[in-house]
Amino acid sequence: MRILFSGGGTGGHLYPALAIARAVMRLDPKARPLFVGALRGIEREVLPTTEFEHLLLELHPLYRSRPWRNWRTVAGIFGAWRALGRAVEGDRPVAVVGTGGYAAGAALAWAAAHGVPYGIQEQNSFPGLTVRMFARRAQEVWLGFPEAANRLKLSHPGSAIDTGNPIAAPPESRTPAAAARAKWGLPPYDGAVLLVSGGSQGARALNEAVAAWVRSGLPQGLSVIWGTGRAHFDEYSPLDGPRVRVRAYLDPMADAYAAADVALTRAGAMTTAELCAWGLPMVLVPLPTAAADHQTANAVALERARAAIHLPQNRLTVESLREIVGKLAADPSSRTALAEGASRRARPHAAEHIAERLLALAGKR
Repeated sequence: MRILFSGGGTGGHLYPALAIARAVMRLDPKARPLFVGALRGIEREVLPTTEFEHLLLELHPLYRSRPWRNWRTVAGIFGAWRALGRAVEGDRPVAVVGTGGYAAGAALAWAAAHGVPYGIQEQNSFPGLTVRMFARRAQEVWLGFPEAANRLKLSHPGSAIDTGNPIAAPPESRTPAAAARAKWGLPPYDGAVLLVSGGSQGARALNEAVAAWVRSGLPQGLSVIWGTGRAHFDEYSPLDGPRVRVRAYLDPMADAYAAADVALTRAGAMTTAELCAWGLPMVLVPLPTAAADHQTANAVALERARAAIHLPQNRLTVESLREIVGKLAADPSSRTALAEGASRRARPHAAEHIAERLLALAGKR
């Protein structure tokens, strides 16, 4: 049973597709995923390291600021269409899954033209262009944020399903906080632990503000686990100390989540999904240059759900960190309220839920 997966350009589109495909294989080992991606996207590096068959095509994004270059986008779609047709000739997929990004557009267009049922997984509260274009003909749209349904034109209202984002679920038996802190060499019972992360690449604005806060003096009892990103680590590693653990990359991330009491992060869809699954109160600083400002939409949605505090980057200063993060870290009742809000938004088994629906969709075919 061939199922085609397409999504990429960035890890935020590719990793959800991988999570769904692996959940499908756990439920039905006879399924045969085929990944379709772009030669210029992150999938070029990631897919060859996975267990999945894949096809990398000459695809291009939509050049919004340089429209004269969009001939490459159009040519890439037609070339990808032909290559995809050759790849599945004699082995027609029973379903197609798109997880967003320009890499998914060609595969979803091919599915629509050939009568192959398809589902879309949208990670953010503000849907991307590809998802908005193809949602109307999708059999189902699996939402990371239920708010996204209001921005989509759907075949029928029931086609939008609040599944959450497909992430690695927290372990059934979690490491106690004191033991998790001990792994980091932090005091097991004293004060609160702040997790700071800007993702694998890091976030300069977050790093600069946190570094200034550390240099000016953290509140008594506050400890920090800080993932700077590999490119920034050398600059901030001298700030490592008894209560500040500075790392280039937090891996495994579960060790950091288990030790933390509050998180200061960007507002990416997968990051916030993991924080909700772990029930962590969060202060979100959206990346202001994200496409369509979707991270701000994510932060606003979670703040309205009483799961997070939205701190715009233009207000990110030592003073605002003291006022917002410092007070939250020192106030267990406020942390509990946000943790409860985050837990209400948690969908830790989203990958399995989506895989079950996808297999049902493929079975109908």
